[in-house]
Amino acid sequence: MHCLIFIFITLSLLLPAPSQGSEPTHPPPPLFDIDSLMENAASHGLIAGGVVLIGSRRGATFLRAYGRMSADPSAPPMRTDAIFDVASLTKVVATTPALMKLMEAGKIQVTEPLAVWFPEFGTEEKRGVLLLHLLTHTSGMEDFPLTLPDPLRQAVEGGAARPLKGEIGSSFCYADLNFILLGELVRRASGVGLERYCAGQLYQPLGMVDTFFVPPARVRSRLSPTLLPDGKLLTGEPQDYHARELGGVAGHAGLFSTAADLARFCRMLMYGGELDGRRVLAERTVAQMTAPRYVQGGKVTRALGWDISSPYSAPRAHGFSEFSYGHTGYSGTSLWIDPERDLFVVLLTARLDFRRVGEFNRLRREISTIAITGRGVTPVGVAPHPSYSPALPGSPAALSPAGFGQKS
Repeated sequence: MHCLIFIFITLSLLLPAPSQGSEPTHPPPPLFDIDSLMENAASHGLIAGGVVLIGSRRGATFLRAYGRMSADPSAPPMRTDAIFDVASLTKVVATTPALMKLMEAGKIQVTEPLAVWFPEFGTEEKRGVLLLHLLTHTSGMEDFPLTLPDPLRQAVEGGAARPLKGEIGSSFCYADLNFILLGELVRRASGVGLERYCAGQLYQPLGMVDTFFVPPARVRSRLSPTLLPDGKLLTGEPQDYHARELGGVAGHAGLFSTAADLARFCRMLMYGGELDGRRVLAERTVAQMTAPRYVQGGKVTRALGWDISSPYSAPRAHGFSEFSYGHTGYSGTSLWIDPERDLFVVLLTARLDFRRVGEFNRLRREISTIAITGRGVTPVGVAPHPSYSPALPGSPAALSPAGFGQKS
């Protein structure tokens, strides 16, 4: 009996005492994968739907569509080959590479004054503005309203007449006006419109069959409409007002494309200007176009057309190399390319609530984070969607079954 008592007392001393007033333990919040991030964005009214594509030089590793084609409740399900208004991606998928082609042909020099092509800018204040400054948004020019009947003339004359903001080449001021002028410069230097030049020199050689300004009627069923502030849906017209006023063809916005076509463009850049045996840009040109240029004491880093590190770099997640680059589009689009990590991320959405800029930028960043780390994320302040089901990029559930080939 004494032995049993001794054993009981000994065991009671060895066992941990119950905690007094301790907080109950909770399981860690679930990690969101790309599926749950996109589903939550749709269920919380941030987007109607969208397409995510992640890839490398060899092709896509993830391609999936989510939600609906538009804000219309009766809209059909989103499809992976949906065609989107890519908004400001026009700057880097059309205008910038077109200028690089013209530079290769000896038609322009990015270091020449803007006044060479637009004499209106030959004033004492403006004659120091180079094409380089427009490409990096360091020209000192700001946006202002353009109206019919001649918005292009207003852009040229108004841009030449208005005072500059900040010192040329040193102050970063993102302005569509820079690329409206550059889009017109492509026409003046090449003799054909921006849309024709890009189609013949870029998209056709790259096999980008669904990339164009002013989409043809045959693709209307695949167009994802964009939402205007008054609730109107636009199908096949740019969401950007100035792009519409300029007839749908402009250097800053107006391009339409698909995730698959943008993937081909990203792969071409990662291969140094060539894809599937077709060279569209010299390797040296790509290197020059994407080289970092530091502005405002290094607080902002831009390339020619491209963003590297600035207030608009939401898709650049932690883990991307310092030489990665990309761009965003106000309609709900973005792409980010990291040749060093052999990775690119394309996000195309039917964006709904344009006031929730922080939430949308977080969505861009979190998708990129999953792409670069291969792990889920825990979004801030967003509850898990009931249909949450982990499927990280690279897992069988996340791979494409086909294995296919504005300012924020």
